[in-house]
Amino acid sequence: MSRIGKKPVELPSGVEASVSGQTVSVKGPKGSRTFTATDDVSISIDGNIVKIEPRSTSKRARQQWGMSRTMVQNLVTGVTTGFKRELEINGVGYRAQMQGNVLKLALGYSHDVDFEVPAGVTVTTPKQTEIVVEGIDQQLVGQVAANIREWRGPEPYKGKGIKYKDEYIFRKEGKKK
Repeated sequence: MSRIGKKPVELPSGVEASVSGQTVSVKGPKGSRTFTATDDVSISIDGNIVKIEPRSTSKRARQQWGMSRTMVQNLVTGVTTGFKRELEINGVGYRAQMQGNVLKLALGYSHDVDFEVPAGVTVTTPKQTEIVVEGIDQQLVGQVAANIREWRGPEPYKGKGIKYKDEYIFRKEGKKK
């Protein structure tokens, strides 16, 4: 039995949810999101609680049970508080700044990198060495942060590059004489 799937998803005040077939729609102060579950689970709303139940005892139904519950919880979290990824830039001369909808990155290349920020995500640079990616879609926020990090991943000798704020870079020792 899924321990995650057993827990009901509570809707905080100001959040509305509706079920149409296998599609769950959640509307809150930050926006609205939808999720379509597979036919292996049944979704019901009882007051301010969303319950997900498996339709059979097959392995696939039990797998989809916990996953569907987590997806509905992520919809509720997204429309209430949103998701956030913080990136840090380390290196001499490495910096970032926002210009309109374009993130300009100076990462040691012969040219500046212009990163077009997709719709549904907001990117801010509180300092020249910090980038904050925020949005209501957890997958999109994580993908945008990964795409930014991809331009210059952290290297293990000096730690230069773009890393997540909570990431630990395993350092290597340099050459010895």
